[in-house]
Amino acid sequence: MPGTDGAADVRALIVDDEREVADAYALRLRGYCEVETAYGGEEALSVIRDSPVDIVLLDRHMPGLSGDDVLTELDERDFSGRVVMVTAVDPGVEVLDMPFDDYLCKPVDREDVRAVIDQQQRILAYETLGEFFRVEAKRAVLEAELSPERRREHEGYDETAARARRLERRTRRLLPDDSILDQFDEIEREGV
Repeated sequence: MPGTDGAADVRALIVDDEREVADAYALRLRGYCEVETAYGGEEALSVIRDSPVDIVLLDRHMPGLSGDDVLTELDERDFSGRVVMVTAVDPGVEVLDMPFDDYLCKPVDREDVRAVIDQQQRILAYETLGEFFRVEAKRAVLEAELSPERRREHEGYDETAARARRLERRTRRLLPDDSILDQFDEIEREGV
């Protein structure tokens, strides 16, 4: 992020049923990025439902709704962030079918927690950038080719424009250098 040390605009959620562990990871990230904690699977899903989260650090072994269950639920909800399993559970071949983005075995030191946040932020930023470009290209060509009346008559255009605005805001928040977004507007998309 310009003028900051770390991933200040990233929103991370630490999920672990052991309060001391969750709070320790949150302390390691305090001042580095926005961080929130959840002490169980249900609470984690509630936080994700109610507020924007970019990166989830998720324990696998929790009573009630396990980390594996939370991961499955996030996948079914098409969660648009990144999930890092941070757990003492030794991985087995079952991880091949699990939809997480990284896997860290406890204990994890401060530098590794911050490094994984940085790495996942960059990946998410570029994924979001690609999605923004796909959506914005469609919106831009329709704006160039259709009259304002035709665009107003089509509800899909308004939904696409709103989605493009949301993706642009998120991309600008996540990318350390968002000048690539300005370059997108310089490309001529309407016929000469």
